[in-house]
Amino acid sequence: MTRTLFLLTALLITRILPAQGTAVPPETVDELFHKGEQAYRNGGYTQAIQLYTSVLEIDPEYLNAYLQRGFCHSLQREYEDAIADFSSVINRKEDHLWAYTSRGSAYGKLGMQDLAMQDFNTVLRLDPRNQEAYNNRGWAKKASGDIKGACEDWHTSRKMGNAEAKIILKNNRCK
Repeated sequence: MTRTLFLLTALLITRILPAQGTAVPPETVDELFHKGEQAYRNGGYTQAIQLYTSVLEIDPEYLNAYLQRGFCHSLQREYEDAIADFSSVINRKEDHLWAYTSRGSAYGKLGMQDLAMQDFNTVLRLDPRNQEAYNNRGWAKKASGDIKGACEDWHTSRKMGNAEAKIILKNNRCK
């Protein structure tokens, strides 16, 4: 019992007050990611970005860290950084619908409607029933001056059961 207590005490001391030159084991990638998620949910986007960056420094293939960091950049209107993160996901997983959808939205925010439409077209090629992609492509078409095409996309989304599309159609006076 005394030996066990001694070992536990020694373990605790080395974790709390490590010897010079000895580091406390770093947090695991999943722990850092979880902390990033908490910061994200609490609106601490800058902190979340830092945590996701730490995750990627340890594991550059951690796709959800790129994706979540991209969302944070978008929420802070850092669209170029968001596009870079979403592109990192796409470069590693060519069929990642959320990455294409999110990158398309970021392109749209920067006024790059042709690139936005390319991403939404890719989503629809991969998932022809993706209502959100029809809605988003509709916004890109409208921003490009193609009101008729925008209305067609919103009608398609509505026919698929998207309630938001009904409101969009009404607000944009689509027939």
